[in-house]
Amino acid sequence: MENLIQVLEDEQVQYAGLLELSTKKTDYIVAGDLENINKITDEEDLWLSNINRLEKKRTEVTNDIANVLNKDVNTLKITNLVEMLAARPEEQKRLKDAGEGLSKVVKSLQQINERNRELLDHALQLVEFDMNLITAMRTAPTTANYNKGAYNTGSVIGTGNRGFDAKQ
Repeated sequence: MENLIQVLEDEQVQYAGLLELSTKKTDYIVAGDLENINKITDEEDLWLSNINRLEKKRTEVTNDIANVLNKDVNTLKITNLVEMLAARPEEQKRLKDAGEGLSKVVKSLQQINERNRELLDHALQLVEFDMNLITAMRTAPTTANYNKGAYNTGSVIGTGNRGFDAKQ
């Protein structure tokens, strides 16, 4: 049981670190700071690697506990284990706190990630709108000016040059 409690506490620490990074990422998304978004994404990969390692360890520990208790690992929940530890109140409290803490951090992380996803979707929609606007400007109608040979000599309305001006 001690191993499970320790793994849950370690996972909570890892998820809390990931939550902090995701919160910073929100600020960078709003600011449009791609360089820092990339840096945070790289850092998140490291945290996720640690979390995956802890998840594997937790699965192993849970399987061991299920074997000792002769229970199905798929139906074994932390709440069940907390109830089984009624005779050992100190471990019962630690297990309960670790499970609840991990659950809260994961829920907060899900909320932040959903908000970040929505912000990124909105940013992509703005980029798509800008691209459509630039495309529409390049395909603007021409004036109806013709020369003596009935050839169109009109110019495109709304554009003086055909290049993209990054200085604007």
